[in-house]
Amino acid sequence: MSTLNGKTAIVVGASRGLGRGVAQSLSEAGASVLAIARGQAELDELAAIDPSIDVLAADALDPEVAADAVATRDPDVLAVVAGARPPVQAINDLTWESFSQNWQVDVHLTFNWLQEALRKPLRPGSRVVLMSSGAAVAGSPLSGGYAGAKATIRFMAAYADEEARRNDLGIRVVTVLPRLTPATELGLAAVRGYAARAGISPEQYASRFGAPVTPELAGSAFLRLAADELSDDVAYLLTGDAGLAALPAR
Repeated sequence: MSTLNGKTAIVVGASRGLGRGVAQSLSEAGASVLAIARGQAELDELAAIDPSIDVLAADALDPEVAADAVATRDPDVLAVVAGARPPVQAINDLTWESFSQNWQVDVHLTFNWLQEALRKPLRPGSRVVLMSSGAAVAGSPLSGGYAGAKATIRFMAAYADEEARRNDLGIRVVTVLPRLTPATELGLAAVRGYAARAGISPEQYASRFGAPVTPELAGSAFLRLAADELSDDVAYLLTGDAGLAALPAR
């Protein structure tokens, strides 16, 4: 695997969980990283761990934040990991607002950042790596519109990659779909909810998915997609056992 020495990267949603792992992996590979998230305290913790990472507390959903960051940093790697915490409730217990929150946040902010990457455009050879979810393939009946929102992000990556090729921009856009994991706060809440629904322990439920997807594993996956030569594939399932596996076009 090549390094990212001399490259610049933006990680959107970098303050915790898989996003933090992505920011740290890109930094360790030599990239100059700007980590963006809303929580200043969590960003300060990240900066204390890795002082070489620049941090910015901002709302990634704000299109002006995306426009300014892309214009200022001109990143070689744009990693969009941010998203709202999905509900852990059955569909009959949700309101429309809670059901649709991942559409209003995850899809919307991904739309904003993708548009900036294509309209600027990023320089030839740049990579845009989007975080989707294994729920985009398997569904998620206790997460409202989460699975559909994440499936849309997968489609958006394919659309953007096609436009970049059609306009000969030299930009690649791919998605990573991590399997459900108890190694993050978000994933653990889902594991506990599904375990309670099935009448088993969280440990028993989590064992169905094999080794957990950790922040370190997510970071390695994003680094691989950011630094290595890519095939024509634009979507990759991420598991703790087998790592990245290309998913067929849909």
